[in-house]
Amino acid sequence: MEYPKLYQLSVTEARARDEITMFRESHKLNIACKNAVEATIRENFDGFHLKAGCTKAVIEEYGIERVDWVLANTVQKKDYDGRFSRDNKAWAKTFPIPEGGSSMFDHRLEYIVESHPAVLDGFIRLVRQEPGREKTAVEKEEGKRSIREQLSVPPSAGEKPQIKNKDREVR
Repeated sequence: MEYPKLYQLSVTEARARDEITMFRESHKLNIACKNAVEATIRENFDGFHLKAGCTKAVIEEYGIERVDWVLANTVQKKDYDGRFSRDNKAWAKTFPIPEGGSSMFDHRLEYIVESHPAVLDGFIRLVRQEPGREKTAVEKEEGKRSIREQLSVPPSAGEKPQIKNKDREVR
């Protein structure tokens, strides 16, 4: 399916290139995508789990490129929140999302998903696991690391270190 083009430049660059209409159309779709993600989470979270396949409708409506962009923007803007996994934070950083406007107003704030961060983290993981999608360099690298290597990575700022239970040591 052909989706409307995702405009990946800042509003300042759009003005300079006389592409402000393209920026506005893409920005409206980013906001609509954000609203669709929030509605999908609200409708598909039972208090403990997200329903299997709940990401498909949003991806089919907006395309994986825009869904990734909106989710990556959200994680970038909420990087301080320890409820987002290290893997999702690293994945989000691979998106070169330009700052969103003047010092008075940041357009990127309009498409930050405001669902509970722990539930949203699970939703992002499901989106990243969608079958048939191209993996990013970060996702390919994650698949290559051993469990020992993954555990040796220190937690990022704001994230709690994992506590080892000495009574359950595996030999």
